[in-house]
Amino acid sequence: MKILVTGGSGYLGAHICRRLKASRLKVDSLSRREGIDIRKPGSLGFLSQYDAVVHLAAHLDKSPGAADRCFAVNARGTLNILRKLHRDQIFIFASTKDVYGNHTLHRRRVDENCPTDFAGQGAYEWSKLIAEKYVQYYTQRLNLRTAILRLSTTFAPLTEGNKGSFVNFFAGSIRHGTPILLKAHGRQVRDLLHVNDLADAIECCLHAEISGEIFNIGGGPANATTLAGLVDLLSSLIGKKAALQKSAEKEPGQMRYVSDIRKIERALKWTPRMNLMRGLKTIL
Repeated sequence: MKILVTGGSGYLGAHICRRLKASRLKVDSLSRREGIDIRKPGSLGFLSQYDAVVHLAAHLDKSPGAADRCFAVNARGTLNILRKLHRDQIFIFASTKDVYGNHTLHRRRVDENCPTDFAGQGAYEWSKLIAEKYVQYYTQRLNLRTAILRLSTTFAPLTEGNKGSFVNFFAGSIRHGTPILLKAHGRQVRDLLHVNDLADAIECCLHAEISGEIFNIGGGPANATTLAGLVDLLSSLIGKKAALQKSAEKEPGQMRYVSDIRKIERALKWTPRMNLMRGLKTIL
């Protein structure tokens, strides 16, 4: 299978490319002006030569000033890619848990039926949800084989030129004695997924006879922790006490998010194999 990964030079993309033995598409970062600009459909004609496209590239800035870029890259860029595909190609779209907004607060596990109407989402979240709708539309129009993966917190060893996630930031701060400030007293709950398990999930989607499915992808309840608990765990693995500071400032995003992964477990026989402790050791 000839596979292309957009954002293949990114924090997660570099690992996914290596695992899938895929070609990588470096997407214009908007600041460095490098790579293909997916906002310009005329530059994307080559996509038809691939059997599958794994679309990881996105503009991740959640600040209010980034709204136009989020919609241009995440929504319009995804649409431009879809329009260049043809019947029977496979398209895997990396979406985000954040499309659920604060509907997740009182749910022990968040399944795919959780509402996505407005509950605190910003431009980044809406741009990803709009992109999902484009995926669903072109699934039917072009008879594509597609899957939408709503990713929870995914972490990986650092790759060159990428700063990583907050998990890597916590680990680096502990090593160097840099203070870590947690809002909401560090009580935010996240389920963490190692990039190797994400790669497994993508492989399952590539080889399954599915189309138009949405899956929540995360570490699930077995790999859930508070942010304060995550700092403590990293401290024990590194062997150095964290300079941890906690504030009562309100968490602006989701206070609690734990993926309900039972749908993908049933449909694709996928489950995370890298537990949290073992996964964290790979980034240290």
